[in-house]
Amino acid sequence: MLTGIGGAKVTRADGRSEEVDTILLATGYRPDLAYLSPLGALDEHGHPIHREGVSLTHPGLAYVGLEWQRRLSPNSLRGVGRDAERIARHLATHLART
Repeated sequence: MLTGIGGAKVTRADGRSEEVDTILLATGYRPDLAYLSPLGALDEHGHPIHREGVSLTHPGLAYVGLEWQRRLSPNSLRGVGRDAERIARHLATHLART
């Protein structure tokens, strides 16, 4: 697990830090994002602080598959693809700037 994210570095639970280009978190069917709380990425209800899947707290952090991320269907298999494509383009642009 990660205990910190800052700039292009992540800190692991054992205290080691390393630079990363991408972090991809797959949490399964039910969102369980409590591990993001210490990073300040969640609101008081435990929901990600984002706009259309792009984190408002951490540049380069994005979400796919959240209920009502942009429309009704992004948390289903038939709808997640559109948001995944959009987020992939956003992250590619972000990485090109860094």
